[in-house]
Amino acid sequence: MGDLRVGLVGLGMMGRHHARVVREVDGVQLVGVADAMGDPHEVSGKLPVLQTVAELIAEGLDMAVVAVPTGMHEEVALELAEAGVHTLVEKPIASDSVAGRRILEAFASRGLVGAVGHIERFNPALQSLRSRIEAGDLGEVYQIATRRQGPFPARIADVGVVKDLGTHDIDLTSWLAQSPYTSVSARTTTRSGRPHEDMVSISGQLANGVITDHLVNWLSPMKERCTVVTGERGAYVADTIAADLYFYENGTMTTRWDSVAAFRGVSEGSMIRYALKKQEPLRLEHEAFRDAVLGVSNKIVTMQEGLDTLRVAEAVLESARESTVVSL
Repeated sequence: MGDLRVGLVGLGMMGRHHARVVREVDGVQLVGVADAMGDPHEVSGKLPVLQTVAELIAEGLDMAVVAVPTGMHEEVALELAEAGVHTLVEKPIASDSVAGRRILEAFASRGLVGAVGHIERFNPALQSLRSRIEAGDLGEVYQIATRRQGPFPARIADVGVVKDLGTHDIDLTSWLAQSPYTSVSARTTTRSGRPHEDMVSISGQLANGVITDHLVNWLSPMKERCTVVTGERGAYVADTIAADLYFYENGTMTTRWDSVAAFRGVSEGSMIRYALKKQEPLRLEHEAFRDAVLGVSNKIVTMQEGLDTLRVAEAVLESARESTVVSL
């Protein structure tokens, strides 16, 4: 069997990385790229830059990657579904859950593989963390807290920080805990002069009782990507920029220094920094998509999961707008 033929729609900031990684993954071949705005990062190589999705489909595709702005996801994805092309859509799946539902149904009704690019699931630190939680290393999980902060990205114009960045944390939290959200309470603000929110604070609860907290913004001068999972045996801390994972155990050591003991709270134990095999998350995501198309495995983020995440994001925005707790 020959390589799977892959087409890429969108050659912007994410599209350029998809083009590079597709060329690195075994068993697939980038045969066409399309972007009506051209190729600003010059990633097309010897391939002509096509103007429309129809032209790209005419190249004879097995798979496609959609890396256009969020507002265009529905139009492009539906055209690819109609042509019978397995597709990976960048997150969020669509600009709203109504459009997301139409995309999901289009792929499901045709028996096509549809994936959503929630790349954090493929971060080595979070993959290791999930396996350790699954194995019971932490005991009962109490809380999952995330911080995702950094400067404003000029490339984002059609959605706010909740749907763009916040969906990462919503998805990874539910995935780590293997439980859906049941309620959210949130506050947002807009300080950059743009039409969409650029800062959000979210508190939530999952069906299994785990409580969650997420701080997300485009207003911080430093970039931070941190996930903390606290449970009965201690806490895991994942730095997903460096793909590092730490464990801080609850110890049994006591201190006889009274002035220090007063500030300790939970007894302190050892700290471990794990040695992890660090592979690029985007490459792992593409390999999972390829394997799903081949029927080898199914480790993708499904369109149903992408839609569920988008619905939580919409509940977050509703909560902030109405100043109330929203149940899901």
